[in-house]
Amino acid sequence: MAPPDQDKWDRIYREAPGGDVPAAAVLRDNRHLLPPRGTALDLACGRGGNALLLAAAGLDTHAWDLSAVAVERLSAEAGRRGLVIHAVQRDVSEAPPAPETFDVITVSRFLDRRLCRALAEALRSGGLLFYQTFTEDKDPAVGPKNPDYILQRGELLTLFAGLRPVVYREEQRIGDLEQGFRNEAMLVACKN
Repeated sequence: MAPPDQDKWDRIYREAPGGDVPAAAVLRDNRHLLPPRGTALDLACGRGGNALLLAAAGLDTHAWDLSAVAVERLSAEAGRRGLVIHAVQRDVSEAPPAPETFDVITVSRFLDRRLCRALAEALRSGGLLFYQTFTEDKDPAVGPKNPDYILQRGELLTLFAGLRPVVYREEQRIGDLEQGFRNEAMLVACKN
């Protein structure tokens, strides 16, 4: 039997327009921190913008998502671009990555607090986590409404306190709200 949210996400990705699939700002803006080789995971990959960037950067790239439709669309897009991505349908909340299996893990616009420890443990020594998701200071019209899927102020740093922060950005609702990185927090952190 399919997980309860699978039908919802399959429908969302089936109805999503095709075309360019951008990577998350946390990865796009900090891609210079990626290692020259290694194994990467785009967790809860959705349409796979992060996975496509990781594969194009030469990393052995895995992409997991609950939605079979998202995985199929990502596999097709990777094929069109001549990239190899190991895309798999997987309920990441029920089957997190094994310890010390990845050099890079990316997560964008997905939050399951129960997974944070497993994600930190899934990094190899020197591995990098690129994480970006919605905060409580977001515009109410943007992102999820359920507080279970929204970070509190500074929470991303707390959730990954065992990793060394390299980049952190959370602008909250300060200054000119029409400019800057708004509605989300981003973290790049390294496992010692």
